[in-house]
This record gives sequence, structure tokens and C-alpha cells, in this order.
Amino acid sequence: MSCSAYSTGAVDPLEQRIAEACDSLWDALVDPREAYLDDDGWWPAVGAIGQRGLGAGLAPLSEEQLAAVRLQCRELVASNEFAINGVENRISYLVGSGHAYHARARKGAAVDVALLDDVQAVLSEFLQENAWHARQQEIVRRLDRDGEVFLRVFASADGFTRVRFVEPDAVYTPKELARHEPASFGIHTEPDDVETPLGYYIDGEPVEARHIQHRKANVDANVKRGLPLYFPVRKNLRRVEKLLRNMSAVAEIQSAIALIRKHRSALRSGVEQFVADGAAESVEPRTGRVRRVAQYGPGTILDAPAGLEYDFPAAGVSAAGFVTVLQAELRAIAARLVMPEFMFTSDASNANYASTLVAEGPAVKMFERLQASLKNDDLRVMWRVIDNAAAAGRLPADVRRRIELQVTLPSLRVRDQLRECQIERIAYEKGVLSPQTWSLRLGLDYDQEQKNLALHRGEGPGA
Repeated sequence: MSCSAYSTGAVDPLEQRIAEACDSLWDALVDPREAYLDDDGWWPAVGAIGQRGLGAGLAPLSEEQLAAVRLQCRELVASNEFAINGVENRISYLVGSGHAYHARARKGAAVDVALLDDVQAVLSEFLQENAWHARQQEIVRRLDRDGEVFLRVFASADGFTRVRFVEPDAVYTPKELARHEPASFGIHTEPDDVETPLGYYIDGEPVEARHIQHRKANVDANVKRGLPLYFPVRKNLRRVEKLLRNMSAVAEIQSAIALIRKHRSALRSGVEQFVADGAAESVEPRTGRVRRVAQYGPGTILDAPAGLEYDFPAAGVSAAGFVTVLQAELRAIAARLVMPEFMFTSDASNANYASTLVAEGPAVKMFERLQASLKNDDLRVMWRVIDNAAAAGRLPADVRRRIELQVTLPSLRVRDQLRECQIERIAYEKGVLSPQTWSLRLGLDYDQEQKNLALHRGEGPGA
């Protein structure tokens, strides 16, 4: 109860003065926690003793809180046009037309062509049967949307490998292990080594770590689960939705009203009669409501009698101020993605494609980092495919020591193809660049092209 409650009845002057002093102190009180108040309420405490949060410097999240955040970002990626555009552009630059995988002899190892052909056949079979190009795109989409990707690897008795996605919601800690810290967030690790998983709990059932590849993003290495790409800017995306909706609604209402007639000195009955005399009636079929509509053809000239004025509200519509605010919000979201504004908004009026995707541009550097990470994760899958084939006897047991995999990534920079060709030709003539690597850079299969050339010269079977 505040001190002001005592001032409601009859009190002496001294008590009144004390009550007023208490009220003034209460009004002037400043809660120091107000600096930590945002749209979602109070900030949780960071670094509390005995708590291990989702990441260093981030408010601790439980499995339930993480699932709620993931759901929010999933809704944004599914419904917000700008969020969709940002994710799709990242897929286009990171995956593009697809990555090419080529087996070649390891340095210093004696390898015959037959082994390289066998390895290439195993890789080609895996890429085709698992629709790897489409799966790569989905990996990037899931990583941005959910902050993590779980791939489960299945190996058949004949050495064929299949990969399937596991939903993040399916990875959780069973109730009986809820208080067991090494099994938190559905991932069982050593007590003192979070980075080495021992197993995963999928729908409550334990699965060995060797059958799961877990890719996570936007968190530290010693954090078990990832965070969605739009986690820091999900409020900005919601504000953009509301602002764009309100702008469109206001413009729609203003443009729908063609004109307003102002009767300065007429009574209500006179105005109603004036409207009825100059309008045609129409009945709405669903509501039965009668509407009076006046038709004005092109070039109509209105003559206003005395006391009647015409006002056109659409002439005062000015969305420039709102557009500036909208662009500021979108620029903040694009900054989170480390992408030029036009890549996120599809508004090319403020940027030039050729000057943005240069070798030292921030967007290119960011995409190169993401491509390198995607490449390394994909290579681990490819080696798993080769190991499974070797375990089934389709490949030699020492295949890892004899070959290595070469990955060709889509180019990120604006290319001067003639200049690149000249550089590659010089490298080829000097013995620095092999014909096989040159073919990969051109997006060609070297072995197939050699067969085509032999057929063209009339040297191959069927010539």
C-alpha cells in the first residue's frame, strides 16, 4: 500500500505533508532494471552460478525456450517474403548449380585408373540416389531456418549409403535423464567435453553418434544446439510485416475514397436527399445492404453549387516517410545476414551487382566462409560413403590412404571469362594446371569429354 492511501480521509496538515512527500518520492523512483526491459519482458540473468546457458554471452535457454524460438523463426521463413528472399539468395550463392566431387590420386600414392573409376562410380551412385543437389539446398535452408541440421546415415549390407533428415524437435532429452547434465538438449556427451558427442536421443531412443551428422550455426563450439539465422532480428521482421501491412491498408483506404463532398450549410436530411438524387442504388447480395454509388466517367467536370466543396483525400497520400522507416528496418536485417541490401530486398536501386560481388567485398568474403564450411561438412559425408563401400568390399580397405576428393564450388565473383581462360591456359601450358582440373572448372567431365573426342575422331567403338 502506498503512502497516498492515508490521504483519502480527514488528516491533520502534518500528516498531509508527509503523504505528499511520499507520493513525490514514489513518482520519482527509477527502477534500474528498466534498462533491461524489451518487448519480450525482462532480460534473463546471464552467467548465474550453476547455470549453463545455450552459449557464452547469451541468455540461458532451456529446451522448451529453444523450441519456441525455432518455431518463431520457422514461421517467419515460411510467411515473411523478405526472410524467404534472404534464405533463397544464400542457397543460390552457397549451393548454386551444385558442387562437383572428383576422386584423384593422393600425393605419393600409386593409384591405377580403375580404382579412381570405382570411387567415382560409388560417389555418383550416392549423389544420384540421394538427390544430393536438392538435399544440399535443403541443408542450407534448414541450417538458416532452424540453426542446425541433423543428418542420419544408413548403410546397407552391399555398401550403399542413404542419408535422411532428422527434425530438430525429435532430438530431446528423455524425462528420466532431465537432470543429467551430459545428456542435455538431447545430445549425450562426455561430462567435460561438450564438443565430442557420444550419442543422440531421437524421439527418446538413443542413437550412436557415428550414425548422425549434426551441423549447427550461430553458436560457439562448446554449445550443443544451434540458433536460427533470424534469431537476433525476428522482431525487426515482425515490425516490417506490420509496417508494410499498415502502409498498404492506409493507401488502400485513401485511394478507395475518390472524393468527399463538403456541404457547408446543409442539414443532414438535405445531404441525404442530395446523395439519393445523384446516385444509383445497388444491393449487396450477402448482407442486403443498400449502397449508393455515383459513376463519374473520364474527363467528368463537377460543378459545385453554393456551399458545396469537393475534397480529394488521395492527393494527400505520402508514403515517403514510411518507406524510409521500412528501408531502415530492412537494412538492419540485411546487416545481420552480411549481405548487401539489394540481395535481401530485391531493390537494386541502391547498389550495383558488379561492384558488390568483387573479390574483396564483404558479401563475397562471407559467402566464401559459408561455402568452406558447407564443403567440409559435405566432404565428411562423402568419406562416410566411401568408408561404407570399403567395409562392404566394393572398394579396397586402404582407399583413404590412396585417394583424395577434389570439390569444385560455384564461383561467387563477377567473372571475366575471357581473362580467366587466358590465365588457365597459361597455367596449363606451364604444367601448373592439369586437364582434369581445368575440365572441372569448366563444369565438364574430363573422362566423358575424352570419350566424346575419340568418337569425334572416329577412334572409339561405334565410330
